[in-house]
Amino acid sequence: MIAWLKKIYRREQFYPSYLLGIWIHPAFIVRRGLINGVRELSSFCQEGKLLDVGCGSKPYEDLFTVDEYIGIDIEVSGHNHSSSKVDKFYDGKTIPFEDEYFDNAFSSEVFEHVFNIDELLREINRVLRQGGRLCFTCPFVWYEHEQPYDFARYTSFAVEHLLATNGFKLVKLEKSTSFVETIMQMLSIYVYLHVLPRNGYIKLVMTPLLVAPINILGKALGKILPNNENFYHNNIVVAEKL
Repeated sequence: MIAWLKKIYRREQFYPSYLLGIWIHPAFIVRRGLINGVRELSSFCQEGKLLDVGCGSKPYEDLFTVDEYIGIDIEVSGHNHSSSKVDKFYDGKTIPFEDEYFDNAFSSEVFEHVFNIDELLREINRVLRQGGRLCFTCPFVWYEHEQPYDFARYTSFAVEHLLATNGFKLVKLEKSTSFVETIMQMLSIYVYLHVLPRNGYIKLVMTPLLVAPINILGKALGKILPNNENFYHNNIVVAEKL
């Protein structure tokens, strides 16, 4: 029973639902925006060999229908690999595959942890076939995390520039969460991290009482109030190798 509950809880961390996730996940708004974005990205990468860059536990693998789903990650990072499903570790410099080995590549919430982002993008470009797609998410607004391995935040203009200078053409860029949703999400995560007690069990009990209402209000206001796309959580990006 406990193992089953833990499995459900872990799933709600990446696939948060309105039935349960909104009550127990302090980052419901940002994660809801991410899963919607990744579902859309997966439709661009449904063939051949797929490289997951910074794969961790491969939480989104089931969304991709491909012949091979191969994940790489770096050994020393801001999280341990106790639940990781890494196929190959790489040294942060060279992706351990030959030129044009992959049909497409995917990465989610990884690029902010990469100090040498230009080198990584060039390496991804190298291992992609001509015309292969790179689909990824990266944050514009979020707090420092996985410290000290948190190096950057990217505006939509920065994303387009990085792609253009490293051999990619921007195909599509969308922004997750509205202006007011982003504000309310940052408020709820502040309450969760800095107002609630540190004890994990107490946090679990108090989250539905003190954190979830902020996220619920944020989602409601996001439907009612005018939006401005200059303040948002994540870039949802499709690019193509030139």
